[in-house]
Formats: sequence, structure tokens, C-alpha cells
Amino acid sequence: MTGWVTAARADELAPGQWRVVDVDGTQIVVFNLDGEYCAIEDVCTHDGGQLTGGHVEGDEIVCPRHGARFCIRTGEALTAPAYEATSKFPVRVENGEVQVRDDRWD
Repeated sequence: MTGWVTAARADELAPGQWRVVDVDGTQIVVFNLDGEYCAIEDVCTHDGGQLTGGHVEGDEIVCPRHGARFCIRTGEALTAPAYEATSKFPVRVENGEVQVRDDRWD
């Protein structure tokens, strides 16, 4: 298990932007929601495809293939065809860097 991984410098991740980072083989997307950093797994639980590529509406991301919506803050699946949440991850800002880690096996 890896510790904290830098996704971007805080000044490079403006509100409304996101970055994908690989953490031990898991693709995690880190979002800046008006200064609040949130991270979820970049996977739609409906079909296993990437969520990035879809569009962000407020604190939701819409899957680009079938339109399932996920809460960026919690990972919760909000609409069909997805019924299971995608994983949520802790985020911190350390020395001006936005960092994320996979804490599922702690």
C-alpha cells in the first residue's frame, strides 16, 4: 500500500478542474469543488468504465456512456443504471500539494 500520492499542486487545480492519478493501480480522480478537494475512484460501478470524460454538474459527475450520476463528495450512485457507490478517498493539501491515498486496506 502506498501512502499519500500527489495529484497536483494546489495552484494548478483550479475550481471546477480535476486530475486523475494512479494509486497502486487504482485510478483516482481528484476534484476541486469551489476550493473543496474530493476524490473518488474513476470507475462507473454500472459497467466498469471511466467516469472522467463525463461532465460535472455541481457536485455530481455524469457517466459519459449511460448517464449514471455519482456524488463527487461521497461516491454515492445517485441514478440508474448504477446502484453501487464508487469508492471515496481521503484528500489533503500538504506543502501546497493536493494529495490522495487509498485507505481501503488500512
